[in-house]
Amino acid sequence: MNKKTKLIVAGLGLVQLALLGNSALAQDAKTLNEVVISTTKNEQKQLQTGKVVTIITSEELARSSGRNLAELLNQQAGITVVGAGSNAGKEKSLFFRGSASAYAVILIDGVLVTDPSGTGGAFDLRLLAIDQIERIEILRGGQSTIYGSDAVAGVVNIITKKNGEKGNNVYGVASAGSYGTYKGQIGLSSKVDAFTYNLSYSHFKTDGISEAENPAGNTQIFDKDGVKQDALNANFSIQVDKRFSINPFARYFEGKFDYDDNAFTDAKNTSTSKHFNGGLNAIYQLDKGKITLNYSHENTNREYVSMYGGKYQGKMDLLDVFYNQNLGEKVNVLVGLDNRATSVSYFSSSAVKEPSANLFSTYASVFLHDLSIFNLEVGGRYNKHNKYGENYTYAVTPSINIIKEVKLFGTVSSAFRAPTLDMLFGQYGANLNLKPEKALTYEAGAGFNFLNEKINLRVVGFKRDMEDAIIYGATGYINQDQQKDKGFEIEPGVKFGKFSLNGYYAYVEGKQITGTKVSDILLRRPKNTYGINAGVQATDNLYVSANYKFTGERTDSDFSTYPSVNKVLDSYQLFNFYAEYALAKKRVKIFADLKNLTDEKYTEIIGYRTMGFNMNAGVSFNFK
Repeated sequence: MNKKTKLIVAGLGLVQLALLGNSALAQDAKTLNEVVISTTKNEQKQLQTGKVVTIITSEELARSSGRNLAELLNQQAGITVVGAGSNAGKEKSLFFRGSASAYAVILIDGVLVTDPSGTGGAFDLRLLAIDQIERIEILRGGQSTIYGSDAVAGVVNIITKKNGEKGNNVYGVASAGSYGTYKGQIGLSSKVDAFTYNLSYSHFKTDGISEAENPAGNTQIFDKDGVKQDALNANFSIQVDKRFSINPFARYFEGKFDYDDNAFTDAKNTSTSKHFNGGLNAIYQLDKGKITLNYSHENTNREYVSMYGGKYQGKMDLLDVFYNQNLGEKVNVLVGLDNRATSVSYFSSSAVKEPSANLFSTYASVFLHDLSIFNLEVGGRYNKHNKYGENYTYAVTPSINIIKEVKLFGTVSSAFRAPTLDMLFGQYGANLNLKPEKALTYEAGAGFNFLNEKINLRVVGFKRDMEDAIIYGATGYINQDQQKDKGFEIEPGVKFGKFSLNGYYAYVEGKQITGTKVSDILLRRPKNTYGINAGVQATDNLYVSANYKFTGERTDSDFSTYPSVNKVLDSYQLFNFYAEYALAKKRVKIFADLKNLTDEKYTEIIGYRTMGFNMNAGVSFNFK
């Protein structure tokens, strides 16, 4: 960042601080410890759990219409989304606490989503429009005891909009911005007697930028790589009687992405993705408990049109049934089972290959809370895979509320990741003898809050040891010996009246051990990241916020060369600014979202471009 841009940033900061000083009025803050989290499958207040939880609220999401899901997650402590600043169509890889991509589970409304057609099997973050989300719950640390395979480093539970009220509620967003970007959403929700529904449609289009970086000295002009996406979301709820409810859902996404051949290499390639996810949630309330059934079917079709094109289809059928029972006021029991059947089809001119796998699990947890100052969660899980056999996980999470303002907590948990279908049966390097990757994670930390949570601080340290990590070796996929990661996160926050200030600092380091060879390189994962977000309700109708993130040095590999060469990428910092103004009794809001305000030049992935200064402005509305 040069002197001129630093002065711009400082000037905007002073303007915002001046606004803050005039608006820090006495007002009760929301007590986050009273917020109920659902991702543990046992609804409990944050005060009652030792798990490290972050909640992105509906208010924050309402002020994120100019962003996408990858950009929003990239602003959270301990999370790096590589590709968040690249072209809109570039794949987004979620790195959670230094773990490799695909070691975190994505849920939608508490139900696992995945994509067996992809190389790593991870859910594609490009598939969900942020305007269809009500709130997001993030759990850090190993969560395999509750959510099974892949929940090695954390869980992101995306809760969609669905709560209809009597009468019709119409809402939507329309915006336009840099690079020929347009976005629109329209939604309708209502409640008629015992029937509730929410329907929404989202459209996104951008001309984009060239995905590949134009190498120095090249006179060829690289073309832009555009994106076009459409998404439908439908949620229904039928209250059959006072105890029994059935909640069907259906989601459909279709996207077309232009992409380049490789790093520093332009091409006119296209890929299409069609993703359907449908199923239902059913809940039967008991006098002191409930039975929950989740069924989900996913079908993803991908087609790549290029020199090395291909066509793939991935399917997953998930059945998850669990029972919650309250044994008095201080003890809760969770017992459940789930079965996930996955398959993938590889289409070629000669034949269609359709491998499949099945993973069955049973799990149980006991939750002890408010035992004087003590809370405890203990759980275990048994897994049986039709290819590699059996494995187990466990989790122990104690916490102590020393006083109302101070909480100590910790976790010891094991986790695993089953080999994907691509690893077991794929066209390149498949290995049917792969074992599941196993991880053991230790966490310890403390939370502090003062003045009725107007001032808060959370400090967490973690250590994760992984065995049998799967890598692509000289002859294909193999189980590597070990991978060890450790780090810490510091998250302070202040909220006084209409002013809020939240920050974080995250540090992670790791090493991979194969035989006698030790490497301390975590590709594309920085050791140091920190950020801050300041917001203020400057007037009754005007809200403004500023966001800053620093991403430290990290190592990437230049895959445009053979053999590939590792290079250290420079650190970079991004400064964003947001403002909205409410009209028509706050039923209409106009907004502007300015990103990379200083036009920082940086590299996320060697050979691929990132976006300079860009903006998005528009209007959102909500009529009841």
